[in-house]
Amino acid sequence: MVQSLLVRKMSLLHIQWLGGIDYASAWEYQQHLAQQRREGTIPDTLLLLEHRPPVVTLGRSSRAEHLLASPAQLQQMGIQLIETDRGGDITYHGPGQLVGYPILDLRQHGRDVHLYLRQLEEVVILALGHFGVAGHRKEGLTGVWVGEEKVAAIGVKVSHWITMHGFALNVCPNLSHFTLIVPCGIRDKGVTSLQSLLQREVPLQEAIPPVVGAFAQVFNLQPVATPVPASFAPL
Repeated sequence: MVQSLLVRKMSLLHIQWLGGIDYASAWEYQQHLAQQRREGTIPDTLLLLEHRPPVVTLGRSSRAEHLLASPAQLQQMGIQLIETDRGGDITYHGPGQLVGYPILDLRQHGRDVHLYLRQLEEVVILALGHFGVAGHRKEGLTGVWVGEEKVAAIGVKVSHWITMHGFALNVCPNLSHFTLIVPCGIRDKGVTSLQSLLQREVPLQEAIPPVVGAFAQVFNLQPVATPVPASFAPL
């Protein structure tokens, strides 16, 4: 009885699965939801997706020398190149990578951007623990690591305490695509995936429930799956 009362008191978290979606469309949808969250017409929302086609994104702190392939080479490989408004350096997103874009009102979660980054790391660490993988942080760096290899990148934007962008967990991506960049501007560390760590096939869908559960736990929210508007339907 007490537990059921606690659940009812928890704020809702809308979960939306966008499937495979191009970066520009997902970005536009984030902006739409961020405005709604700012106005208070929707609760906190977590978008889950994978980016198709693959894309290299340049954050506000990106440096030209961290792009190791030319724009022409990327185009030939079917990889988009997009400048974005999130924090951080250069990153890659593509099929097999579970991307989470939380649209949260941080006025209800501590009003602390640094805390928020640590919370996103904790979400990934808890989700990895579901698979028996020990993820950890590295002092002075944002993201989640296993040994000396990065398994999840994090880059966010916060405006008027409303969050956009988020985290990208490497479940089963094409790891060779990361050689086209200096991931997050870090030259002396590698990149790995859940599939490589477990040495078995790991479908992207297998990682979704642990990530949702971990997110709900860290932010003390009650997850509820909600439909995606037809104008932003998955590919």
